[in-house]
Amino acid sequence: MKRTPKSQSTGSRSPASAAPSSARPSVELAGLRRRLASMLYESMLLLGVLALTFLVPYLILGVGFEIAPPGWFAWLHIFVVLGAYFVWYWRHQGQTLAMQTWRLQLVDAASGRNLPLARCCLRYVLCWPSVLLFGVGLVWALFDRDRQFLHDRFSGARIVALPPARKG
Repeated sequence: MKRTPKSQSTGSRSPASAAPSSARPSVELAGLRRRLASMLYESMLLLGVLALTFLVPYLILGVGFEIAPPGWFAWLHIFVVLGAYFVWYWRHQGQTLAMQTWRLQLVDAASGRNLPLARCCLRYVLCWPSVLLFGVGLVWALFDRDRQFLHDRFSGARIVALPPARKG
């Protein structure tokens, strides 16, 4: 069963915005399986991002692998690197690399436009407990009326499915 909000556009960056404003198409909320598949793909991409951010300083500085930063510093490094990745993509395109592949876009729940910087940061911070506390924020989607994750509810965001690309 597919759910669609009454009238919500994907913002000024979508191909659908070229249509006249009176013929604004409504968008479809992304399905739970599609969002979870995107998250799985994203986790594989993030392994590469983290590998680069951990290995490049070692290679440039010539520091041996026997010298490791303290555990709290490593977690802070991961938090900052992933935050920069997610917030930059969400703010500029509304899509991370995996979301582009799965044709998903993060939009403001009220206006359908890209999220402002502060709300992107809020969503990122809320994602951590949502996922790390036994996935409670993800399980929430099973009971939510729109099948939204808990961190999306709290940050006022939605993930919508983009229409298939037109060939021509």
